[in-house]
Amino acid sequence: MQTKMDKIVKLSNIDKSYHVGGSTLQVLRQVSVNVEKGDFLAILGASGSGKSTLMNIIGCMDTADDGSYFLDDIEVTTCNDAQLTRLRNEKIGFVFQKYHLIPQYTILQNVILPLLIRGQSRRDAIPIAEEMIRMVGLEERLNHRPNELSGGQQQRVAIARALVTTPALLLADEPTGALDSQTSKEILSLFGRLNDMGNTIIMITHDQNVARYSKRVVYLNDGVLGNESVS
Repeated sequence: MQTKMDKIVKLSNIDKSYHVGGSTLQVLRQVSVNVEKGDFLAILGASGSGKSTLMNIIGCMDTADDGSYFLDDIEVTTCNDAQLTRLRNEKIGFVFQKYHLIPQYTILQNVILPLLIRGQSRRDAIPIAEEMIRMVGLEERLNHRPNELSGGQQQRVAIARALVTTPALLLADEPTGALDSQTSKEILSLFGRLNDMGNTIIMITHDQNVARYSKRVVYLNDGVLGNESVS
């Protein structure tokens, strides 16, 4: 089922729990949040707050027990596993704390891979991948491998790979968690520029200093989404 809306993400009254031993652990409680096209939202929470579970639901890697979730007009809560996989591939670009680059591949090969998986020809995919690599400032490293790059450069490659399919949503999970403070600032400034270019971003973080680079911050505590602030 689809419904027309102006929002990229609309979460309404999301509940999620897990069975642990003989008891039930409630992880998310009545979580509601909207993200419009061009928004930059940070979800801020400490370890154990439920933010990883919320990220997995937004990223179509897990499903809610109750509530509704629309992603770019598609009702995610009615999708089966195959449909969720297609949504992940078509609608979301992921950036993780660990870069998940393929070590034996060059930078160009890493970035081009999502397009090839979609069935795009290598001839057509190469200029798109090269443009993304230029956008993150690594055009001179096309034929390098990940172990020849710094951590910050590897994260830039991961960002280029996430953007190469022109996703509706860029979902970043602790994207600076493995970086030093100066490199973190550079990566967060890059996210800001990407947002200025029109990319919609949700960033999951435990760090208030990281969250302030976003436009909006919502606080997650014990599975409950609290008050919103504007950065």
